[in-house]
Amino acid sequence: MNVDHLVAATIDTAYDALLGAIYQGPLEDKPWQSALPALREFLDVQVVSLVLRPPSAGDPGLILNSVRPDGSDAAESASPDDWELTAYRDEFFSLDPFVNLPLDEVTALEDILPDEALMESDYYRQYLHPIGLFRILGVDTAESGGMLARLRLSRREEEARFDADDRALLTRLTPHLRRAIELYAALNRATSERDVYAGAVSQLAVATIILDEQARVLNVNPIAQVLLEQADGLSLRGDTLQLAGRDAHRQLQEAVATIISSQHQGQPSVARALRVPRSGARADLGLVVRPVPHSEWSQGQSGPCAAVFISDPDLHEPASKQALGDLFELTPAEANLAILLTRGLSLAEISEAQNISQHTARAQLKSIFAKTGVSRQAELVRLIIKSVASLG
Repeated sequence: MNVDHLVAATIDTAYDALLGAIYQGPLEDKPWQSALPALREFLDVQVVSLVLRPPSAGDPGLILNSVRPDGSDAAESASPDDWELTAYRDEFFSLDPFVNLPLDEVTALEDILPDEALMESDYYRQYLHPIGLFRILGVDTAESGGMLARLRLSRREEEARFDADDRALLTRLTPHLRRAIELYAALNRATSERDVYAGAVSQLAVATIILDEQARVLNVNPIAQVLLEQADGLSLRGDTLQLAGRDAHRQLQEAVATIISSQHQGQPSVARALRVPRSGARADLGLVVRPVPHSEWSQGQSGPCAAVFISDPDLHEPASKQALGDLFELTPAEANLAILLTRGLSLAEISEAQNISQHTARAQLKSIFAKTGVSRQAELVRLIIKSVASLG
């Protein structure tokens, strides 16, 4: 292999690695923590910045930076507390003339602001000059949901201008960056939706365990984690869920096997309810096994297969006092009495626990009935349990 071919092969290998890092970016704990240093080295620049949310009044925005360390070519991601980043988002973003570029068109700062005009600007004198930057190449791209990404590459004044090859390379990378941004936005939306639903389930005091096709535990919510740590009624053996009692565990295995078989055959499967005994005087756990809906193209044994929902009668978090007050215009004392009723206490027990007379308790209950439109305690308890107050 001659020298030219060797150089070309090296460039291709580096380019392939850079593309891989761009697509890996949405999956990293800090997005694009690998791609930005790689892009900085590939194009031999001082700073690479990716603006995913521009700063505004009261919002620092989301700006990812990779800065070349002094005297070193080692990859390094800039801290969000670095002066260059904090000063830009706090003071100088509003002065930046290099914003709102035509989408997917690679542009240099010198294309819109000649060097002489730049050096006379406040943006250069107050921001670029103190941090030693001068030449900037950038591109803006957006995904279909409206998320805008701004990529900026900066060099010092004494370094070479961005030439046609630099522009061509960034043009070549832009479609890949746009697709990676689309993946990032889709993952963010899915994660936000998941967290909302997971938070609602946790507020309802329902433990949730997600199993794969091998009945291995993929995910648990905080309430389920506590139950597993208690190891009373259910526990983990390795990464497999175990239920106390041979019959209960066999029923769980049968339920998961039925769900798997139905999914493979493209048939619906029904939920299965189980009782799980616990030690001593603790109430049995209630457990429901439901299939996790599969998309048409879902494959593989490591994906979610079944969801296990567990209710613990010993958990008493039926409603938020504040939310009840807001929903039904109850006073704090009335909301507290309503919550105690949902926990199974009688008026006499509530009077003693709250150190109030039974006459006062009956007066509060009468007021609650008037405000909620019910006339019996059982109706009131059902109304509260079915309300959104438990999500407050």
